[in-house]
Amino acid sequence: MTRIELLKEAKSYAIITFGLMISAIGWTGFIIPSNIVGGGVMGLSSLLYFVFELPVGPTNLVINGILILLSMKVLGKGFGFKTIYSLVTLSIFITIFPYFITEPIVTEKFMAAIIGGGLVGTSIGILFVQGGSTGGTEIVAMIINKNHNISPGRIMMFLDVIIISSSIFVFKSLETMVYGFVVIGLMSYIADMLLTGSRQSVQILIISQKPKEIADKLSSQINRGLSFLKGRGYYYAGDREFIITIVKKSESHMVFQIIKETDPDAFISVANVMAVYGHGFDQYKPPLSSKKTAKPKGTSIPPTA
Repeated sequence: MTRIELLKEAKSYAIITFGLMISAIGWTGFIIPSNIVGGGVMGLSSLLYFVFELPVGPTNLVINGILILLSMKVLGKGFGFKTIYSLVTLSIFITIFPYFITEPIVTEKFMAAIIGGGLVGTSIGILFVQGGSTGGTEIVAMIINKNHNISPGRIMMFLDVIIISSSIFVFKSLETMVYGFVVIGLMSYIADMLLTGSRQSVQILIISQKPKEIADKLSSQINRGLSFLKGRGYYYAGDREFIITIVKKSESHMVFQIIKETDPDAFISVANVMAVYGHGFDQYKPPLSSKKTAKPKGTSIPPTA
């Protein structure tokens, strides 16, 4: 690993650690002290804390550890070091922070749900952008999805509903349960906003007098595929080659910089795309379809009595 790669990796872990601190503050400073049960394994751990007074941090670590081992056995999938690091670090923060945050930062439950959910959602977005994850119900969803054609998102939502709804048996309060759904809704919304900004792709059409030079730089510096389209301009009435490429939205500024340095007069068209599947982007998973056995030709169904 080169020095630049090492610094880049260190920066990524620093950002992940910062995101985990934000999550820990959201849970220990707002959600848990206000007796609100959120979603996921952290929500389940807090529910067990309210019922049996089990410490949230270690409980979260043990449950996720069991899920990871189960997933490795069922799915045969190894988890990256960032996931393990995120899980252990969050559990440590959740255990340590209550010694410094001894009472709710805000006393109004609705404000606690809004701020806590926003902080945790921001943390989830930061972790996913940096390639980290804290496991949780996502692992359960992957295990169930292996043998059943059920969307992982629906499974996670179903599990979150069960966990949050269970709080009504603990606190005997419909209001507290609703605050739990406010937390999980805000978490999902904030995380999606951060993830959409980083995962959304754009299609860029480049018309330049130097298409070969721009293509070489884009291919070597950004490592994205591109294609040449042959066309004929109306104004200049001459044949030329257009460049078309698809990149992550977060990479588009690098494309613009390369074009500006190579040909400041180039014409650039940028369009958002709904989805991109293939190498370097998302992998398309078609829904499982039940295959019916075709009836051989020339056969007839015997009459029934």
